[in-house]
Amino acid sequence: MAMLRSPRQLRSAREIAAMRRPGLLVWQALQTVVAPRIRPGVSTAEIDAAVTRHFADHHAEPLFLNFPNATPGGAPFPAVTCISLGAEVVHGIPSPRRKLAEGDIVSIDTGCKLSGWCGDAAFTFPVGKIDPLKEKLLKVTQGVLHLAIELMGKKQRWLEVAAEMEKFVRDHKFAVVEDFVGHSIGREMHEDLQVPNYVPRRSPRNPDFHLEEGLVIAVEPMVNVGTKAVKTLADGWTVVTKDGKPSAHFEHTIALTSSGPAVLTAGPNGEL
Repeated sequence: MAMLRSPRQLRSAREIAAMRRPGLLVWQALQTVVAPRIRPGVSTAEIDAAVTRHFADHHAEPLFLNFPNATPGGAPFPAVTCISLGAEVVHGIPSPRRKLAEGDIVSIDTGCKLSGWCGDAAFTFPVGKIDPLKEKLLKVTQGVLHLAIELMGKKQRWLEVAAEMEKFVRDHKFAVVEDFVGHSIGREMHEDLQVPNYVPRRSPRNPDFHLEEGLVIAVEPMVNVGTKAVKTLADGWTVVTKDGKPSAHFEHTIALTSSGPAVLTAGPNGEL
């Protein structure tokens, strides 16, 4: 039986409202700064520089820049965005040498802190016209995130949501990445809770928790076309699929309120 935990940090309505401000900045970074730049020939460094300016213009602290490496002796993350192309799953490092090409898919993950509160989100964009398999991958990965948001208002505990997420992805013949999960978020980007997109089976105490008012979590499914297995490249950050097949990543910061799930990294009119 899963060990059921109550989140240590439940946020008040006022605190959740404060978290909406960095959340909206992150949405703007992805949808008004990044999206117009997604075209062949643009370097990932150009995209990162634009997001850097956006956060600076709004006096927001980027969360990813100089984030510590989990590997002992590893270099901290050198950019404001993680930009992952094709078979790269997460944590791709922006570079002037990495340029978008027609038919690519590119995942952009970023976050910021404003007035002491954090927002974190990711979106995978098509570059020009992409093949049907990649189109399906993007649709399924974004769809499973939307499913999770909907179910957070209907289920009692997280692993009930995670089970439905895993089934949704498997029903579409794709694989959920298990090496990386979501997290609770608030004053810090990564707080106490881990938020898997699948039901863990190896631990006798699965990481389950109640879905209750005041909970704020970043839900971020990563979905692969082929195997769920991944590996980290020699740069110490970039994670790729072991079989070289494409991967997609979508993420939102979500609060549970008295009226249900509220997506803090949605657009000004609730755009996801």
